[in-house]
Amino acid sequence: MAGPAVAVVGAGAMGALHARVVQSSARSELAVVVEPHEELGRAVSERYGARWAPDLSGLTGVDAVIVAASTSAHHAIALDVIASGLPLLVEKPMADSLAHSEEIVAAAAAADVPLMCGLLERYNSAVVTAARLTRDPVHISAQRLSPYAPRIPTGVAWDLLVHDVDITLRLMGAAPRSVEAQFGYFHPASPSGAEDLAEVQLTFPDGQLAALSASRIGQRKIRSMTITEVDRSIEVDLLRQAVTIYRHVANEPATDDGLGYRQQTVIEIPMMAPLGEPLAAQLSHFVDLVEGSADSEVERAGILPAHRVVARALDAATARA
Repeated sequence: MAGPAVAVVGAGAMGALHARVVQSSARSELAVVVEPHEELGRAVSERYGARWAPDLSGLTGVDAVIVAASTSAHHAIALDVIASGLPLLVEKPMADSLAHSEEIVAAAAAADVPLMCGLLERYNSAVVTAARLTRDPVHISAQRLSPYAPRIPTGVAWDLLVHDVDITLRLMGAAPRSVEAQFGYFHPASPSGAEDLAEVQLTFPDGQLAALSASRIGQRKIRSMTITEVDRSIEVDLLRQAVTIYRHVANEPATDDGLGYRQQTVIEIPMMAPLGEPLAAQLSHFVDLVEGSADSEVERAGILPAHRVVARALDAATARA
């Protein structure tokens, strides 16, 4: 066997992606696709050479589980998997509420079961490169915009914003002392109470600021972040996995009459961390957890900080409404 036998729970868009990556990895084997809708489940399982099961009774003989079902189902599925003692990776968000997310993490800790959340941008080569280069950030701005996807009922705070919150907390190295948020509800097909746009401002203990924007009513996909330090800025394109550093060095008149100006900026293009496809890099780390070569306690401890800040943003937006 190539590695741990993995079950993927959920055969939707993300489940199919996980199945592909598990099947193509030299470090794992796709054993089963768990999906209550037989036609969908069989289609994905047959495509990647696995068996199909309609429910969690099909987990017999597997070594680890990836949960890619709908967010509302994460809580119940995760607790069942933890009770069986199997390591699991749960797609973000961990659950449909902070309380449910905390319960899952606590259950995994009590059972000493490896638990990982699919905060995929941690494995983006551009994010990893930028994190290695960042020294003393004073401001972070991020845009995560997407066209509308009817298949995703979850509001953008849990679906999109959580990624940039997670990156920001890791770059700043602290939890924010204040969280302000404004949400917009615009699309007629969105479920009641599910926000389509989120604007969030974070203030950190030493005065650093962050402004994070997430939207599912954009007309093109944008994943960008700018990390500002006193003497330079680091621009990150998460889609193209590119990093550019800008450093202003001179500003002088371009003409004798002073009606124009000349500005000089040094541009640096750093070498990228060679992680490859983020989903594959994430799977590799999950296999490390399953095999015991990565610290499962540290991994569990890194799950909830971003979830707690998103919950604070939801509370703040509700209070303003």
